[in-house]
Amino acid sequence: MIVSKGTDIPETEGLVATIGFFDGVHLGHRFLIDELKRVAEAKGLPSAVITFSAHPRTVLQPDFHPNLLNTLDEKLTQLETTGLDYCIVMDFSEELSQLSAQAFITQILKEQLNVKTLLIGYDHRFGHDRTDGFEQYVAYGAACGMNVMKASPYEAEDVTVSSSAIRDKLLNGEVEAATKLLSYPYSLTGHIVDGYKVGRKLGFPTANIVVNNPDKIIPAIGVYAVWVYVEGEKHKGMLYIGDRPTLQNGTHITMEVNILNFDRNIYNNQITVAFINYVRGDYKFNSLEELKDQLAADRDVVDKRLDKTAK
Repeated sequence: MIVSKGTDIPETEGLVATIGFFDGVHLGHRFLIDELKRVAEAKGLPSAVITFSAHPRTVLQPDFHPNLLNTLDEKLTQLETTGLDYCIVMDFSEELSQLSAQAFITQILKEQLNVKTLLIGYDHRFGHDRTDGFEQYVAYGAACGMNVMKASPYEAEDVTVSSSAIRDKLLNGEVEAATKLLSYPYSLTGHIVDGYKVGRKLGFPTANIVVNNPDKIIPAIGVYAVWVYVEGEKHKGMLYIGDRPTLQNGTHITMEVNILNFDRNIYNNQITVAFINYVRGDYKFNSLEELKDQLAADRDVVDKRLDKTAK
């Protein structure tokens, strides 16, 4: 997949493209992209996804926090797995937001990007105020020599597949359900900072994580089985999100991971955790000894559950 920024794209005879933010690159997005590739192959043209470097609402509403499933780099990594020919990343701007759907189709998609066929997501709308619908898109496309097609709806049994639905799953701690909708485990990347080192005293040393992108969703408070990627290696991990009620450290939420069978100093390193399974909620224990016993039980659960995912 060739990634192009803005409207600076390699010269082609034209593109078969679709447009959207594609947060998560989930099963519904992949279904759309598969259809896009089939149409492109039938027309003998390359396939392209047109997306944006930042969530459009962050440009229009600077105080808006989008609760992202992917950073831009993560999104590009997932799009790479779909077999697309091109991904065109545009910077959303105030000026762009003021374009009508007709102007966007004519001036941007046709004249600048040379889109010959546009595949519209089943319920997708664009343009200033999003007042136009598919029939208008078809007419605007025909006027400038572009074929506009509506994508097939993605149908999954008794399941809603959308970025919003996945966010809800994560915020409820349902990481396994989120994995099914995404087609891969949700992950967070951050850097390791110094902590209180209480875990080390209990025999469960933890790496405290500060997430790199503050707009990424943090799953529900609790204990999780995770895969940990650090220093180019993959390890089993027991991750905790919460305010450590047993230690009475206030209401500040921390994220820390105990890496199983690991004893190296990795402070200041980059770390990625991929959420595999929700183990339990966060509880206040009567003593540190009781907390220690629970952590030992949690560690056994995490070890066994990750063994299953490794097979």
